[in-house]
Amino acid sequence: MRNAAMWVSVVTAVVLVAGLAMSQGDKADQKRLRHVVLFKFKDTAKPEDIKTVVDAFRALPAKIPVVKRFEFGTNVSPENLAQGFTHCFFLTFGSDADRDAYIVHPEHKKFGELLHPYLDKVLVIDYWAEK
Repeated sequence: MRNAAMWVSVVTAVVLVAGLAMSQGDKADQKRLRHVVLFKFKDTAKPEDIKTVVDAFRALPAKIPVVKRFEFGTNVSPENLAQGFTHCFFLTFGSDADRDAYIVHPEHKKFGELLHPYLDKVLVIDYWAEK
């Protein structure tokens, strides 16, 4: 039960911090669908493999125009609650349809194939930003 509570804390913190960070520059009346992606890489993934994955993810918004905003970063939390997740990617869409188009887009599928050999776990949460 303690692990479940810690997991909820980690996810809540990521969503809240990312939501606050992304709200800067957004119009108050604009709908924002957030797509939060966390990666835990395999222990066998080399730094250059991880860099290749990160660079490929960073390139997706230029290839898939429905992505309104994109940012990413690596975990720097001192709380030791990340459970091995090290990388957070944060995308914004204007609608469910845009997000759905992103998910099935050939470039996103191609990225998934590149990622697969290095990925241990992934966590994805989508939510509509509220104030």
